Amino acid sequence: MKPRSQHLEEPEEKGEEKSWLRPLKYILAIAIILIIIIMAIPYYAVKLDPEPKNIPTIDEIILPNLEAENRTDVTAKNDFYRLVNGNDQEIKIMADKIVSYGCDSSRICQAKAIYYFVRNNLIYISDPPYEYVKGPKETLLTKGGDCDDHAVLLANLMEAIGIETEFVFTENHVYNRIYLPESLNKYKIKGTGWVNLDATCKICDFGEITIH
Repeated sequence: MKPRSQHLEEPEEKGEEKSWLRPLKYILAIAIILIIIIMAIPYYAVKLDPEPKNIPTIDEIILPNLEAENRTDVTAKNDFYRLVNGNDQEIKIMADKIVSYGCDSSRICQAKAIYYFVRNNLIYISDPPYEYVKGPKETLLTKGGDCDDHAVLLANLMEAIGIETEFVFTENHVYNRIYLPESLNKYKIKGTGWVNLDATCKICDFGEITIH
């Protein structure tokens, strides 16, 4: 039999061991919670702000035998809206092909896909001395145009997937606004559901514009 003094020391040793384990358990619990948070943040960020996986070229979406529209004179700002028809069957087919390349049913992803398509695929070509505004099909066929042509094409493709658009006119420039209230605040004009888009700005991301 052990001396009595040794029996009295055993509970103290066990208690001492538990006092060391307790803070370790807290540290491990906090570490696990942080790992879960770190893993969850990217998932929800992607869900709230999705990016298209692929952006097609014009050659990949353009329809065979596509023909340019009949010429429409544009003499006033309101005339731009006469060049927009989201119910045009050919425009609708091409818009749907653009978004189906890299998006699911997210309207944010689809809007980004349309914007990046126009921004990435068209080259800037100046007009003659008089104003010449192309229809969207003519712009796709020529693969280029000035700010008017970029804006008209972008408006048509957005309207074809059900996103409301506006033209914004400055002294020497025109760009678009789209109504996308579900997008993140960093994209929207403060206090509204509108997002500015300038497809002629090759360095502008979604929601960014240069000052004109």
